[in-house]
Amino acid sequence: MSFDPTPQSGVLLSVAVSAPVHAGMGSVLSYSHTEPVASGQLLRVPMGKREVLGVCLGPASAQSAELANVKPILGVLPIAPLSAQWCELMAFAARYYQRELGEVAMAALPPQLRELSAVQLARKAKRKTPAGSPISGAPTAQLNAAQMEVVQAFNRDTRCALLFGATGSGKTEVYMALVAETLLKNPSAQALVLVPEINLTPQLKRRFEARFCPEYGEHAVLALNSGLTPAQRLSAWTAAHSGVARVILGTRLAVFASAPGLALIVVDEEHDPSYKSQDGTRYSARDLAVWRAKNEGIRVMLGSATPSLESWNACSEDEDGKPARYLRVNMRERIGSGSMPKLRLVDMALQPKGSLLAPELISAIAERAKTGEQSLLLLNKRGYASVLHCPDCNWKSECPNCSAYRVFHKFDRSLRCHHCSYTQPVPKACPACGSLDLQMIGKGTERLEEQLDALLGALAESPLRIARIDSDTTRQKGSLESKLAAVHGGEIDVLVGTQMLAKGHDFRRITLVAALGVDSSLFSSDYRAPERLFGLLTQVAGRAGRDAALAEKSEIWVQTHSPKHPLFGFLARDDFEGFAAQQLLEREQTGLPPSSFHALLRCEAKSQTAAVDFLQRAAEQLRQTSTAEHLSIYTPVPAIPQRVANIERCQMLVESASRQALQRALAQARPSFNGLNPGKGEGKIIRWAIDVDPAGI
Repeated sequence: MSFDPTPQSGVLLSVAVSAPVHAGMGSVLSYSHTEPVASGQLLRVPMGKREVLGVCLGPASAQSAELANVKPILGVLPIAPLSAQWCELMAFAARYYQRELGEVAMAALPPQLRELSAVQLARKAKRKTPAGSPISGAPTAQLNAAQMEVVQAFNRDTRCALLFGATGSGKTEVYMALVAETLLKNPSAQALVLVPEINLTPQLKRRFEARFCPEYGEHAVLALNSGLTPAQRLSAWTAAHSGVARVILGTRLAVFASAPGLALIVVDEEHDPSYKSQDGTRYSARDLAVWRAKNEGIRVMLGSATPSLESWNACSEDEDGKPARYLRVNMRERIGSGSMPKLRLVDMALQPKGSLLAPELISAIAERAKTGEQSLLLLNKRGYASVLHCPDCNWKSECPNCSAYRVFHKFDRSLRCHHCSYTQPVPKACPACGSLDLQMIGKGTERLEEQLDALLGALAESPLRIARIDSDTTRQKGSLESKLAAVHGGEIDVLVGTQMLAKGHDFRRITLVAALGVDSSLFSSDYRAPERLFGLLTQVAGRAGRDAALAEKSEIWVQTHSPKHPLFGFLARDDFEGFAAQQLLEREQTGLPPSSFHALLRCEAKSQTAAVDFLQRAAEQLRQTSTAEHLSIYTPVPAIPQRVANIERCQMLVESASRQALQRALAQARPSFNGLNPGKGEGKIIRWAIDVDPAGI
């Protein structure tokens, strides 16, 4: 598309365009047009030699004489303007997470809006998905007494609600009941339901389609996530933006969906770390959902069997007796009055040396298979072995690009780095000394599957059917769905996998769950590790005994070298309340969130020295801000891993007891950070970023 560079008389517009924060150029630029343009309107504008997408923010506050010094816009896209509330959400996300407005807004929009011409978009608009023809009367949701009580409590209160529901208690039915009520009240209402991972979307989408498509049409329910193709994402976004889609299911990306009729937001498994982005704008979809609901005057429900400590703490009154910020509603009984699986701890110090699986666990799995029951083994490490090692010269399979080891994958005989994806065939001999005696250190799901097959083969009368589900076995489209269908159909006796199996799945025949390799989380330097481990074990335990008839015999086995750790005591009693109280007390005593607020200033550079130097000078800028006295600025330290793809990584923690003081200091110091880049070569800063409310330190 060409444009006439000759200045035109008209109006001056403020336009948000994509520009990362470390570029230092700002992201709100001025352009001219012959007539006024509505705020929120999508535009095509020139930037240097490129043509880029922009969002009109309204008239620019400038003299008309300045029209001669700015370029005109190239065109207005044939799409209805984005709402004022959507623009406010972008502005808040950019402000709170210390990014540029245009960068946040453009990342939230489908990529094809930036690539297709106005003519192409106009053609797509003509082929707009038709709305379904509604029929009278909404389907009746079959709720039990506990579920009805939750719905009624939610309707009586206007606060953000936290549904504290046991796994298998029927939280999804509550969500669908609230969505049904919302859509019935208003013919243009929309609901947004967030889930933590893409692999949970298809099964949830099927349930919502069965519930709402007969009522509101075949296009009433859509999925919105990063796994869609560009064309699919544009189609889904357009259906939400136009109001055709009544229910939007998605991962964290969907919190930015343009939904003009939005009236309800649900965040399932609200504790899940996947809601925190680790790239670009490091936002928390859960926190943005709460802010968006408050700003737009709509309802929001968070749900979890193991809520995040931040959400749990928000349900408590403060010391002055002020009401809690969140309403907590409980649903602690499983459907059918089934009990949670019993905990069995296996002390690995008492097992044969080098054992991957305790003999009594193997026997228990074989016994379950004889009666047609299924078992699930969780090991949150994929691959065959963590490291390949030469005992003669101490060579290890280090990645040449990262400060990490390459993992041995047996299925394709490769050594693969899980950080930069650098892959090489497994050497026949040690590359350093030529020794043929290469050994494996550590165990992954691939090795677990192999050893399980051998151990069970010695006990079972016929070979047991074992399936492994991790990111290595589910790369091809449809592979995850086919494997899960085999599990549901009773074609699998033992399921092996990573944490992608721990949540959201309704396995009816599983009566035994075993968790392996959990000790690293018990003694991790990350203060959130115990919270995450408790949540993971509770979630995976919830996959067992979902059929009430089998609940009494269901068990969760945990192999550990520390069976007396206090965490297991809380887990055995299914006592999340006690665990949360103990963790919150520790956090308060040590000044950790939610008793304080954190931001990490991250830096990537050609050398670790350059990164440290940048962060030290950034610390000086923070010490000169108006709220510096309320900050604790810690010494820069290498990130973990320190080097990825030959780029050195370093980080610096900034802490404050006041969220406002921390935000003010970051906002004041951030503009100066771009001037701290020392130059070229080994001293060059590749990029820097501020991570507000980091997932870990």
